[in-house]
Amino acid sequence: MQPSDMKGKVALVTGAARGLGRATALRLARAGADLALVDRDEAPLAETALLAEAQGVRALALPLDLAEGSHCSLAVARTLETFGRLDALCNVAAMLGAGRTEELDDETIDRVLAVNLAAPLKLIRSAMPHLIRAGGAVVNVTSCAAFQGQAYLAAYSAAKAGLTHLTRSLAMEYIKTPVRINALAPGGMRTALAAGFAELRDPDPELLARIQPLRGVVEVEAVAEVVAFLASDAAQGFHGACINLDNGVTAG
Repeated sequence: MQPSDMKGKVALVTGAARGLGRATALRLARAGADLALVDRDEAPLAETALLAEAQGVRALALPLDLAEGSHCSLAVARTLETFGRLDALCNVAAMLGAGRTEELDDETIDRVLAVNLAAPLKLIRSAMPHLIRAGGAVVNVTSCAAFQGQAYLAAYSAAKAGLTHLTRSLAMEYIKTPVRINALAPGGMRTALAAGFAELRDPDPELLARIQPLRGVVEVEAVAEVVAFLASDAAQGFHGACINLDNGVTAG
């Protein structure tokens, strides 16, 4: 899946400081898109912006915390102030919050739900009028955890399942507009997010084994390629889809 030429277009990418967010931003930069990049970690976010600019595009670093609801509308507003348009919204930011459910504190639960579900919805709410005008696209990054019960990930799995169904609901709501709204559900990747499992205290190895991919983890760059494809005009005909990219984890 190759994205089409995105020169003259603008994409907003969340979680852009590292991992899949950075890989997505750089893939879109290679396709020619100018970028608004959002993450709460300012230093690595600035590095992503520099790497994108090295591809010959403009990049705006927006160090914002999407768990703060007002920061979602601010991200869209700053994007429009700088570039004057918005063609693609890529909701990549995520928080794992791995742990035994009875040990999760309120702050962790609230933040996991905010980052993984509420923030994408609030970003879409703010971006939609501009995406309709541009005939643009929304790409929500969910997870194989949205389709498979996974131990120690109650809040994360619930949020990603909600984001998957949000994608379908919005696709129906906006089916009479030119906007394309799709989701991508990756399996495990080698990212800082996945490292959250390392903090688990004495996890049951049998439960962890149930979610281990027999074909190995998915490469971050391969996932970024599909996110960029869905964000581009090459994905005409995709609307309300959720593509599972998990090396067969959810196949059976």
